[in-house]
Amino acid sequence: MSNASEASQAGSAGSAGHPAAQNLERALMTSGHERPEGDVCPICFDLIELPMAKHSKINVCCMKSMCNGCIMAAHRRGMNDICPFCRTPLPGDDASKLAMIQKRVGKGYAEAISSLGNNYFHGELGLAKDVPRAIELWMEAAELGSANAHYELGIAHYFGKGIEEDEPRGIRLWQLAAMKGHVLSRDSLGVLGHKYYTGKGVEEDKPRGIRHWQQAAMKGDAESRAVLGVAEYQNGNNELAVQHWMIAAKRGFEKSLNAIKDMFKEGQATKAQYAEALLGYRDAVEEMKSPQREEAKRLGV
Repeated sequence: MSNASEASQAGSAGSAGHPAAQNLERALMTSGHERPEGDVCPICFDLIELPMAKHSKINVCCMKSMCNGCIMAAHRRGMNDICPFCRTPLPGDDASKLAMIQKRVGKGYAEAISSLGNNYFHGELGLAKDVPRAIELWMEAAELGSANAHYELGIAHYFGKGIEEDEPRGIRLWQLAAMKGHVLSRDSLGVLGHKYYTGKGVEEDKPRGIRHWQQAAMKGDAESRAVLGVAEYQNGNNELAVQHWMIAAKRGFEKSLNAIKDMFKEGQATKAQYAEALLGYRDAVEEMKSPQREEAKRLGV
């Protein structure tokens, strides 16, 4: 039996006496504290606020995440039809968008492969919904280092939505994503974790989902880190849950801060832990602020 399977069968890394499980827990808690390069807006060079999907946009031409503040500024300069980063004319229809993604997929670009997996899973850009194909693409992207793919795989396997539920596998995937520090490359790992954990589109396999989340979390993916906290909390491992949520909160993930706040109110977390999480969260949010971004929020960009 491999170290990974030993750890996954134990459920949570902290609940087993296996050396492999102990090593995994140590790796989870000591890695993924820094957000990855892909979380930085390539125009203003500041980290993008979380959740990134709310505060940024990815253009299929370059697969770069640009913050809403820089997108707003580009529009004011008349750059409505070209990418603010790579200056490529923006595609106006689904077929053109798909062609751009497939071109990058052909070159082995992990985030494009992960994105194409999302398109197949949801039946987007004119593609017929094809869950097996989505899983194949996420697996390929995860192997290339995409935390986002691990995250999606974790969701699918952990919750067993469309796939057989495998909670331990989902958690492992989230752990991998978290240790990789994703929000995007970690995302791929995290995506795998979510698919396995929830069984969305694949047979539920919670251990497999967890493995993907673990990979994404170790890459720095805040969302994978947060769902690992949820999984630990559901398993009664409150201290490990707080540790995961603390890491995510200090990177500016509000849901994790609120989770620690709720535990504090229920007497399951200390006042010192909540204070530490709140201070870390505020510091992270302050570092990501800019006049452009604040104006974009006011205007609903």
